[in-house]
Amino acid sequence: MASERSPSAPATPRLRALPDTGTETADVDAADDRRATAEEALVRKLRARSLSVSEARTVLRGHELDAGAVDDVIDDFCRRGYLDDDALASALVTSGVERKGQGRVALSRSLSQRGIPREVIDRALDELPDDDDERALDFARTKARSLSRLDPDTALRRLVGQLARRGYNGAVAMKAAKTALRETTFGSTTSGVRFVDSD
Repeated sequence: MASERSPSAPATPRLRALPDTGTETADVDAADDRRATAEEALVRKLRARSLSVSEARTVLRGHELDAGAVDDVIDDFCRRGYLDDDALASALVTSGVERKGQGRVALSRSLSQRGIPREVIDRALDELPDDDDERALDFARTKARSLSRLDPDTALRRLVGQLARRGYNGAVAMKAAKTALRETTFGSTTSGVRFVDSD
């Protein structure tokens, strides 16, 4: 009996201990590999364009990281300055105004679509001067001349629509469209067409 027990006694603890340790090590290694792969993928995306924290989370979730690992990577990237919703929102607002002539509604919508939190959006929009009327008129002036072949009602309707799509409210869009069309002396002086503000 003693001789039967002695070979099995030492073998049993070793067989139980080794697979457990090996599995834990393998699990840790696999998790580390997944995290490294996810971080590399995120860096590649960030080289192509800036991402919001929400967009970065989506990238990381695609690599089967658990919630804790995702939070760790996000925190690390935020600390390093690779992710910054405030800076991204400010850059998108500047770009939307300067390159696209967007108003506050369109800017807010585009920031929201990028997953930027409402309070960050509000801060970015608060940095804008209160010059929607001026920006709408600047945009309307760039478009008014190309509408000169249209009848007055159609031209006005199209220009107001273009302004509305850029996020200017109805009153601002109408005023800017009428002013821009009037300034381009739409319809020629013989047509008798006049754009009068109803305000």
